[in-house]
Amino acid sequence: MYPSAASRQQAMFCHLLTFCGWIIPFGNLIAPLIVWLSQKEKDPFVDDHGKEALNFQITLLIGIIVSIPLCLIVVGFVLLFMISIASLTFTILAAIEANRGNTYTYPLTIRFIK
Repeated sequence: MYPSAASRQQAMFCHLLTFCGWIIPFGNLIAPLIVWLSQKEKDPFVDDHGKEALNFQITLLIGIIVSIPLCLIVVGFVLLFMISIASLTFTILAAIEANRGNTYTYPLTIRFIK
């Protein structure tokens, strides 16, 4: 069954709200978590996209934590740049797919929330 327009919009917001982390510390986790927790019981489409968004953000956070000490040997700066580009690109792709009513699986993501 094709998800409703409201479901698609909320799923899209699960992904796009991760950009709050660029302004608010841990906003990339808190904002989609709020949407996901409020809608996960009501809508399986939002539940799926919310879990994907949160798993990807947790994976990115781990990558950032690993990259920071590596900045001492310059490799960390390259990793942080790559993480930023991947975050921007994959989040936009996920939001577009959610708005189209499709599922999206982020690449290279550790599945913490199942």
